[in-house]
Amino acid sequence: EFLSNMSRTPPKRQLSRSAILKCRAAGKNLLSAPADLAAQSKTLSIIILGASGDLAKKKTFPALFALFKSGLIPEQTIFFGFARREMVLEEFRVRVTERIDTNDEKTLDKFRSRLFYFQGTGYNTDSCKLLNEVLLETEENTDPNAINNNRLFYLALPPSVFVQASVAIKKGAATKTGWNRVIVEKPFGTDVESSNVLSEQIGAVWAEKDIFRIDHYLGKEMVQNLIVLRFANSVFEPIWNCKYISSVKITFKEDIGTAGRGGYFDHSGIIRDVMQNHLMQIFALVAMEPPVTLGAEDIRDEKVKVLRAVPPVEMEDTILGQYAAASDGSYPGYRDDDTVPDDSNTPTFCQTILYINNPRWMNVPFIMKAAKGVEDRKAEVRIQFKDYNSLFPEVPRNELVLRVQPDASVYLKMMNKVPGLTGELSQAELDLSYNHSFENAYIPDAYERLILEAIQGNSNLFVRVDELEAAWKIFTPLLNRIDGDNIEPIQYEFGSRGPDEADDQCASVGYIYQPKI
Repeated sequence: EFLSNMSRTPPKRQLSRSAILKCRAAGKNLLSAPADLAAQSKTLSIIILGASGDLAKKKTFPALFALFKSGLIPEQTIFFGFARREMVLEEFRVRVTERIDTNDEKTLDKFRSRLFYFQGTGYNTDSCKLLNEVLLETEENTDPNAINNNRLFYLALPPSVFVQASVAIKKGAATKTGWNRVIVEKPFGTDVESSNVLSEQIGAVWAEKDIFRIDHYLGKEMVQNLIVLRFANSVFEPIWNCKYISSVKITFKEDIGTAGRGGYFDHSGIIRDVMQNHLMQIFALVAMEPPVTLGAEDIRDEKVKVLRAVPPVEMEDTILGQYAAASDGSYPGYRDDDTVPDDSNTPTFCQTILYINNPRWMNVPFIMKAAKGVEDRKAEVRIQFKDYNSLFPEVPRNELVLRVQPDASVYLKMMNKVPGLTGELSQAELDLSYNHSFENAYIPDAYERLILEAIQGNSNLFVRVDELEAAWKIFTPLLNRIDGDNIEPIQYEFGSRGPDEADDQCASVGYIYQPKI
């Protein structure tokens, strides 16, 4: 957890009027009171807006329970669900914990006892003022001596109400005796213009240091490991450049379609849903220059620099596809979904080639691929090295593979002599599979790590506003061309590898497919 333990500037503590009176009554020195009481005189409230939705039930509350169970957040943490749905408290407690998989019923009961629910008329100032009254009372009951009442607001909401909710929280529910932080879920706009407008509107309400734009891929173990792998192993830095690397391929694949969320997906498509955010975060960590320190701002500075060095994606470098029905009839095509228009051209597959205009990566193709309804579920990075072998000209290339999911692992493909008298060569793998190398290690869910980082005030694993803009600038011209020209995607069979044209494109830029041994 090296990224979690970097130095942080603690929030300034200020005595509330009630705390001052308590200190005077107890005969305490007011100058020393904050330091004396800081360790124990504070509360933490985590407020989930949109608490009746699927995201809260499937991801947010299970992650909060895991942090609660592990003791990484205080036992007296207050968890408040805020939604418009009418629910009694017990119904809410059951609903948001039904997806939690645990045998520890005692801890689960403790967690449930810290869950509270507030029904508002909407995410408006009036509702937030009422919420604030309930929060103040709950905080007082939790710790009457609290000097700092800290609040983390998690917006598990549609983007259309981000700004409204942010303003309402600031005016009605923000604490005056501690820090306030806001977690915002993607999508952050639909192109660079809408993203900038959203950023400006939220930025007018909250300081950038208090905004935590969540991309759950940044919380995944192997994505975290990219920085360690690159900069803690001296063997890689000298060869991490265009002199030795032939190509880099970043892949996200799912063997399922969009059933159940076709209506949402049809308004976004695979580029907005996966490529512009998840894959660009991995891309930036693979390609960025070494940061000055491991501090959040230094790392994010380097990510922004490399993103700004990428020209906008061209349609001529892009393959678009859309899955059709499986040949055996086991799965319908994308357009067969009742929530999707019959003539929809929304891509469920995209492969494009990126280049970086800097000395390290000059002319190295970064192949980026995102697909639904294909043969496998996988997210990985493949770094293929150039052919430099004059003594063994026919041997396969060395390839470093970083598997994000499933089964996080790192393996390097390299040549070995087969034991015996023949001199035969064989490609083998130096394998660092997490389930072998760290057999008993607990690998937390991405949301656990990200929520904990937000509580601790560490912005390293969150998307900064200029980083967001730089990523959108790469894809917005392509998206405008696709939407404006209503470009027809290539049909591919559900469960296949995708359009054949994608493999041809990879070969055209020098990438050689090498399956896992």
